Amino acid sequence: MTELFLGSEALAAKVMPERAMRSLYEAVYPGVYRPAGIELTARQRARAAWLWSRRKGIIAGNSAAALLGARWVSPALDAELIHDSRRPPAGIAVHIETLCTGEISDVEGMPVTTPARTAFDIGRWTSSRLCAVQRLDALVNVTGVKVTEIEGVMAEHRGARGLVQLRAVLPLVDGGAESPQETRTRLALIDAGLPVPQTQITVCDDYGDFVARIDMGYRELRVGIEYDGPQHWTDAKQRDRDIDRGVALADLGWTIVRVSSDLLRYRQGTFVARVVAAMQAAGRHLEYPSVRSTTRARRVAS
Repeated sequence: MTELFLGSEALAAKVMPERAMRSLYEAVYPGVYRPAGIELTARQRARAAWLWSRRKGIIAGNSAAALLGARWVSPALDAELIHDSRRPPAGIAVHIETLCTGEISDVEGMPVTTPARTAFDIGRWTSSRLCAVQRLDALVNVTGVKVTEIEGVMAEHRGARGLVQLRAVLPLVDGGAESPQETRTRLALIDAGLPVPQTQITVCDDYGDFVARIDMGYRELRVGIEYDGPQHWTDAKQRDRDIDRGVALADLGWTIVRVSSDLLRYRQGTFVARVVAAMQAAGRHLEYPSVRSTTRARRVAS
């Protein structure tokens, strides 16, 4: 067997002897097995948790997001279920919640909360503001769920815990973010007091031909902001494309401010100052904004 399974069902069906099950497979959760040595994805952990519940739980939260196609869901996170068990094993988070009609969908034969309900839960259950927005951005990006749909779920659950937290993060959500770092970049600008940037800006030349798609920025000022992941520095072909693309954008009057993980993490004030300078050069008068989190002490190896 190459898939997850309930040990009791495999033994009852005489698929394998118990000795083989114990030697060739490992327990993920009590009674749920996987082939030995296999690292599970977040999607597989969601399925394993559902099997542990004897198929009675509803897959929710980050586990639901993974099954709905959201990227960046870490398999290290607890699998999440809406279920009535009060003693889940390590690695499974159980939430006792009320579900309304229409809040459950079917994904690969498993009951999974709908995109709107999943967003409703993630926004309430995630304590970190940054993580909540990153996870919601990823969910909205892949499912296209609208804020109005999430608000509809909120209206059905007026007394639910975490609504204040959800209301705080929901206006910050933008499905245009294509990575957690793009979300972090956008929030850095917003937290500094800058206007909310537009995401995924398509730039065409004077003939209407496609030139580039910019992570985020201010179209009216022709100021773009782009997060450069490691591949932009380590992949020679990608670097060559970036150079040509940068020249084409400059020819069209665009100023691109590039940000790396180092700049975003340790020198956020410097990053914001560069964006402000670009906007001012384009004719936008701005008072220098405040930065909620400017710099962090950077560890340097001795």
